[in-house]
Amino acid sequence: MTTWLLYGATGYTGKLIAQEAVRRGMSPVLAGRNKEKVQALAESLELDYRIFELGKDTAQHLKGIGLVLHCAGPFEQTSKPMIQACLEAEAHYLDITGEISVFNYTHSMHEEAQRKNVILCSGVGFDIIPTDCTALKLKQALPDATELSLGFDSDSGISPGTFKTMVQGLGGGNVIRQNGRLTPVPIGKHQRMIDFGRGKKSAMAIPWGDVATAYYTTAIPNITTWIPTPKLAAKAARLLNAAGPLLSTEKVKQLMLNLIDQRVAGPDKEERAATAAHIWGEAKNADGVVKTCRIDTANVYDLTVYGALEVTGRLLTSDFSGGSWTPAALFGPELLESLPGSGRFEIDSYYPLPTH
Repeated sequence: MTTWLLYGATGYTGKLIAQEAVRRGMSPVLAGRNKEKVQALAESLELDYRIFELGKDTAQHLKGIGLVLHCAGPFEQTSKPMIQACLEAEAHYLDITGEISVFNYTHSMHEEAQRKNVILCSGVGFDIIPTDCTALKLKQALPDATELSLGFDSDSGISPGTFKTMVQGLGGGNVIRQNGRLTPVPIGKHQRMIDFGRGKKSAMAIPWGDVATAYYTTAIPNITTWIPTPKLAAKAARLLNAAGPLLSTEKVKQLMLNLIDQRVAGPDKEERAATAAHIWGEAKNADGVVKTCRIDTANVYDLTVYGALEVTGRLLTSDFSGGSWTPAALFGPELLESLPGSGRFEIDSYYPLPTH
């Protein structure tokens, strides 16, 4: 059986994945930089482990490994050396990132991955399985769509790793896909009312990973991504645009990262169980036809565990063509419906009245 490695196993999400993997009878090799933490977790779960930092010799630590599930962020810093190591070791690469720059880099390695018959699939957690599958479902429902909007509503807590990724992105503004190109825009500029599944709410466009990946999945040229945001908060976000240069300084970021280490803990099992996520998408074509898609899923972090292990299991037991792929491009929109806690896609249509 193919041996697989879980890197970043002692982080909040990595530990959840390791525990659930063992519960399912899977036996990942745990890995990370901190020997004390990795060894303690591996021994408690009766798993093998490896200790190494990411760098030029990372591939040497992947001997005998057929797949790596990479869970050590911030991925903008850690993904490139791990992807390069996986290509060198000819091991499949998965991660749970939501960072646009990482998705773009992974996509840029498509041809090399094809040559080596290695699968690169970034975003096998809540970032981006639910929205990616929703995007493809809408593309199938409206093949000539020219505009795509995606978003989610959830009361999930936040883990230290996710919080740190957000801090690293401070000062960066928003990004949309416009006429096929990634386009920076001020945060808070785009607002609208959206019913994510719990009634209409004020929403704001954010730089979610789908502005990169949904284009690779669907080829729809105009894409925005949304979350519920009170109008007052969206106004405050616009004001923060002026503070972008200050927020993006390493001194300010490091101060916030230190505070996260001291004060932030991820949601516990009971909190996760009580907070489902509500996924929404909308596609529109040049004639004004609109298709809206909704689906409820498990909590953000639980879905990341389920999604990462589902993709890992499928790649370990089946053959797929090498290259850079999104989750939906590999497995279809039904991937999301197959995960624990997920409902079924529901699609509504709007057809504009004819003009005379």
